[in-house]
Amino acid sequence: MKLLLNSRLAALILILLNCGPAPAATEEALDPQVRFGRYHAAYVISADGKATETHEWTKTVLRESALEGSKTAVIGHSTSAQKAEVLAAYTLKADGRRIEVPKDNYQLEVNSGKGKDSPMFSDWTTLTVVFPDLAVGDTVALSYRLTDTEAMFPGHFSAGQLFYRNTAHDDIRVRFDYPASMWVQFEGRGMKESLDTTQGGRRVVEWTWANPKPVKPTRRDWSVFDPEKEVGYAFSTFRNYAEIAAAYGVRANPKAAVTERIAKLAGEIVKGKAGKKEQARALYEWVATHITYGGNCIGVGAVVPRDIDLVLDNKMGDCKDHATLLQALLTATGIRSTQALVNAGSTYRLQRIPMVFGVNHVMTYLPDFDLFVDSTSDSTPFGMLPFNDQDKPVLLVEGHRDGFRTPVPPAAQNRQTVRSLMKVAPDGSISGSVEVTQAGRDAVAARAWARNMTREVEQDLVKNAFRRMGIIGSGTMEKDDPKALIDSYRYKASFKAEKFMKTPGAGAFYIFPPLGIAQPIIGAVQSVMEPEPEADVACLGGNLTEEYVIELPKGIKVLSLPGDLKVGNELASYQASYKLKGTTLTVRRVLDDRTKGNVCAPEVFAKYRPVAAKIIDNLKEQVLYK
Repeated sequence: MKLLLNSRLAALILILLNCGPAPAATEEALDPQVRFGRYHAAYVISADGKATETHEWTKTVLRESALEGSKTAVIGHSTSAQKAEVLAAYTLKADGRRIEVPKDNYQLEVNSGKGKDSPMFSDWTTLTVVFPDLAVGDTVALSYRLTDTEAMFPGHFSAGQLFYRNTAHDDIRVRFDYPASMWVQFEGRGMKESLDTTQGGRRVVEWTWANPKPVKPTRRDWSVFDPEKEVGYAFSTFRNYAEIAAAYGVRANPKAAVTERIAKLAGEIVKGKAGKKEQARALYEWVATHITYGGNCIGVGAVVPRDIDLVLDNKMGDCKDHATLLQALLTATGIRSTQALVNAGSTYRLQRIPMVFGVNHVMTYLPDFDLFVDSTSDSTPFGMLPFNDQDKPVLLVEGHRDGFRTPVPPAAQNRQTVRSLMKVAPDGSISGSVEVTQAGRDAVAARAWARNMTREVEQDLVKNAFRRMGIIGSGTMEKDDPKALIDSYRYKASFKAEKFMKTPGAGAFYIFPPLGIAQPIIGAVQSVMEPEPEADVACLGGNLTEEYVIELPKGIKVLSLPGDLKVGNELASYQASYKLKGTTLTVRRVLDDRTKGNVCAPEVFAKYRPVAAKIIDNLKEQVLYK
């Protein structure tokens, strides 16, 4: 569990299991599998930030395919921070009979420590309700209450939810009841305000929404998501995101204190390292490779790091623990750092109303080098970030700056060259090699792949690659040592295979990287041909080069080659050449994709598509022979 995914949000997600992404502007009526007749949520908030929330919903099963998934519902909560109570649970038959959920139909799962000890990773409790005698046309109903025993952030509260137009809702009603003296900001996007009243020192606001006629979603790529374009509500006592960062830092920064143990460990790690930047690199790599990831779902542990000694003793921690330990080690070495909150999902912009769950991950910022690092990734080199951390708004715990974002690496940083040597025998069998050299993102991914590869997988890698092509083949693999956290990598496969080409007689073959162990150019451009017409999507540029030397058997006559091509615009360029000398075919293809990531608007794909279409046509051409 990552930072700030609180139990409140998790509980709301669980009751909307049939909700999906919202559709684009082109709307087509949807025949729903289920219909939510009622969803009512009420929050009663106290001045200290604790709340009592009540949820009540009914769901009617309309299709056989939805029956199995509707038989159960799950209520989740943190045992140390909340109490849960089921108020009502029953099946309402189509003929009007009400069947209460019997006691035997409840399944309770509790995460706890041994004996009287506290749990190490999670105190998350789930109560599963099994609805009896459910059939198509019946309705299930559940009402429950969650009561906070500890505020996630003392004196603060935030909650929000989205409702999607491809889900049938007849009656949504959301209410907040809070002290009139409490500073709050809120909005109900696309919802109707049905109540706003103040009485007895309490203010009550309420929104309603209904979606009786759901529509089909048309969007396919949800790699970029903007919650403010969806129907929903946001409620927060935070005035701005700087307050969220500060509230997190109040309890996180003291955990990063330099102890005797930390000072000794830092000295051992940086011993022999010259310069602060190299020392920072050493400390980052030590945390990234020695502290494995383990979630922290224990009450306010969702937003408060564990004690460093506990993390070191277990060599395990979540993102907050990683960032806190690294901060302490850096401080012990005289290097400034601060923790940074970010959304590591598909959200690339913050909501207008500051929401706690708008940031769900923690990493580290080094202001002296203007570098972000994320030590929860054991494969990302110092100075780089995992893709999901890039180009995101970031909240610095110390030195907060409005509008500050993580960097976008230049497209030129990502490079791959595939060199293939192939010799075709008169019987159509083939032998040769393919060598891949990479830099940037692909190199990081390849190193992670190679680190996790077992000896057995490596031994059969070539054979299995040919098997997937319906060909009997074999070969060996050689690769650079993948352990180092650097952004370059090289690996090579030597191979031989039977009946790769049809001989004797006429035939044709495509030219593509053998074995499928590298990203081909065609894979990089195909997605451009079916872009989202209205939505932004995640994107990333780079340079891909493919070189082939194919030695054909004597007696083979080449009838036709793909044509040379040179095409491009400001976003991408492509060059391809096909040369035949005697029986040796030499091919070189280069795609230079200068797309600026990590978010591309529809207009970008509109410009890219004509170039991509010509590239794909060229890549689909075959060599004809007899």
